[in-house]
Amino acid sequence: MSSDRLGSASISARSLGDISEFSTTRIGLDIISAVRRNLGFLRTVADSHWLHSEPTITEAIRRYEELWMPLISDLMVAGSSPPMILPPLDVEWVWFCHTLNPVGYKHYCETRFSKIIGKPSIFDEENEEYAYMRCKEIWVKKYPTQSFELEESSSLRDVITVENQELLEEVKRQRNLYSKFSEPFRSEIVYLIAAKQRYKGFLYMLQRFSDECSSFVPASDILLMWLTHQSYPTVYAEDVKEMQGDLAKVVRFGETVNSKELDETKQLWHRTFGQPYEKAGGGIIMELGRVVTSNPLVYLETSHLDVNTKYKSMTSRFILEVCVFMWHKAQKRPLQQVSQEFLRLRSLRCHREFKLDQPISSLNNDLWHKAWHLCCEFGTKGVILELRHPSGHCFKGSSIKETTTFKWNDLIRAPSLTLERQLNHNLKIVASITPPVQAPYLLKCVPDKVTDDSGAMVSDVVLRMNQYRPQEGRWLSRTVLDHGGRECFVIRMRVGGGFWRRGGETPLPVKWEDRIIEIREGSWSYIAGSIGRSPEKVVGTATPKQPLEELKAAWNFSTGDELIIQWDTSTTEPSLSFSLTNPASESSVRLLKGRQKLYHVWRKVKEPQHDGNIQEEENEGGDDDGFVTMIRYTDEDPTGRATALLNWKLLVIELLPEEDAVLALLICVSILRSISEMKKEDVGNLLIRRRLRETKIGLRDWGSIMLHPSKNSTTPSPYLRPWYWNAETVMASNSVEHLMRQPASSYLPVEGGDKLYKQGIIS
Repeated sequence: MSSDRLGSASISARSLGDISEFSTTRIGLDIISAVRRNLGFLRTVADSHWLHSEPTITEAIRRYEELWMPLISDLMVAGSSPPMILPPLDVEWVWFCHTLNPVGYKHYCETRFSKIIGKPSIFDEENEEYAYMRCKEIWVKKYPTQSFELEESSSLRDVITVENQELLEEVKRQRNLYSKFSEPFRSEIVYLIAAKQRYKGFLYMLQRFSDECSSFVPASDILLMWLTHQSYPTVYAEDVKEMQGDLAKVVRFGETVNSKELDETKQLWHRTFGQPYEKAGGGIIMELGRVVTSNPLVYLETSHLDVNTKYKSMTSRFILEVCVFMWHKAQKRPLQQVSQEFLRLRSLRCHREFKLDQPISSLNNDLWHKAWHLCCEFGTKGVILELRHPSGHCFKGSSIKETTTFKWNDLIRAPSLTLERQLNHNLKIVASITPPVQAPYLLKCVPDKVTDDSGAMVSDVVLRMNQYRPQEGRWLSRTVLDHGGRECFVIRMRVGGGFWRRGGETPLPVKWEDRIIEIREGSWSYIAGSIGRSPEKVVGTATPKQPLEELKAAWNFSTGDELIIQWDTSTTEPSLSFSLTNPASESSVRLLKGRQKLYHVWRKVKEPQHDGNIQEEENEGGDDDGFVTMIRYTDEDPTGRATALLNWKLLVIELLPEEDAVLALLICVSILRSISEMKKEDVGNLLIRRRLRETKIGLRDWGSIMLHPSKNSTTPSPYLRPWYWNAETVMASNSVEHLMRQPASSYLPVEGGDKLYKQGIIS
């Protein structure tokens, strides 16, 4: 295919916005509401692990075929809307899977019932509850000996022989369907409006140009719409009755496609609409050959509750996915001049060190090129693209020829969440985003000055304000900063009591049981320069308990939790274990050493296969020293859900909105205090008693931009990956190394001396 043909075709291409007005494609369903309902249903199915055992699946299929389908068939009148009833979860799951094979479902229904059995359009929770209870009444009356609900506790031992093997395979095929659509942005209205528009464009393209592709590969947003459309079989059959043969060419979920089929779909979309086929939130999730898709870069799960809104000092963090595509039109300029030009990507706000370059010469004139795939905080505002021509070597000393900006607010309002820009008459840039969704909180603790019992920093300034009355008590202090460098909390660890007077008294270590930890909500109230008072509101405390045995520590938290830390030295490699209990809590928590579940760090190892393909294996990479994963178990998540990742050595935390930040901070600091005492060394730099100079805000902001782990966005920079991939590098501070080399005498005597803090922390 020549570049001239691509260029002329895209000029006359119909835009996606025209499809609704001019095409005959019709969707006789509120598909946006239907998708949102289906996503909730699929999540329930995914969380119901009991539903996927072999005995349960076979019993569910029996109930579906022998009980449910005859029941609803008797209630359904040909030509009228389906009855407003909904079956129990196991039956509805089998029904849903069956409808995803429209040809097989239609044949099944017409053979058994001489009509297609439809599904009611119920998208309101109140109506859904009514439909469920109404179905239960009818079921109990029709089948008095058959249980309506098939619960987890049902004693199913034997696997029933299923005659309909096609249906059994269909149910098994859809087992992990929700995992492909579990990102929180999938249920956002603005995303679904854009997805509906692209789905209508896909049907338009399929109906008019089906002869130009051997197979059509749906992108993930289009696939989500298609699967939802299929799950309402009577509506779907009516809407697509004139294109049944064309739909046979669409690759179904779970099938493997080759790169040729995918390229054909991409090229046809470009010729039809003049845009790249893939977009942010609309990538390809089908398996290409034998390549295994990578794990998601950012651990995002839908959180229905943010328990941290009670802390006014905490600011929510929102992130979005960004894709930038380039298409280069063939031109008559000298090849050397073209080959030297490159495109530079920068952020509009935050992370000023962030710069990525893409040479123009690498572009293929026949295809859109995915230049960058990123995850950005909404606070970055947008991205700037600069077309540059180097005046030196290796992109240094380059001059800007043209620039263009994509702002997040503009993209959110744009059709399909996509905008196009033209650079230098020959270069098209298309940027797309997903709607911003709440992301995990990021918190880190940094050293600060010693404080007294009142919370004021130990300083001559405070001493003068107190009319030279000595400051009583000594507490080590840590300031908690969020992802934007804002002060959220102040953590204080009690070490000493008493006064300091020149030539007289010095503070003395407090008793072991008085070495409490407290967390105060808010930021410092500054009196003069960096001297200030800690906030007054105490939101959490940890009190040490008498250890039951050597190398074992216990803490009581104000939250009602009890933490036990044990260091086992009986083996060749000493190991740590943790236990957190709270009898009054409705949920339970396990503290697992290392980066567990979706916080697990993977690296790619590519091995050539006998057929020439590349098999990507995933092996654990990195060291889990200092990491602890919080796994919370509830009735909704009986297998556990990772709600926080802690690094007690670095005092860094990432937590979901549903996990309490104060509890996570108490756990983190208590573990560090205990292990420092057990090992008789300052493993986490607790002896530092100075405010450190942090990296300037806006220069290299923590977690503000992350590159997606794809072949088009490789980077050696650890600052463009999740912090826990290379925690020590990302959190490193030159100030820490400088202070650790300083002698103890560099600290002021009024603070109590280095011996006081070593006794309070280490011994």
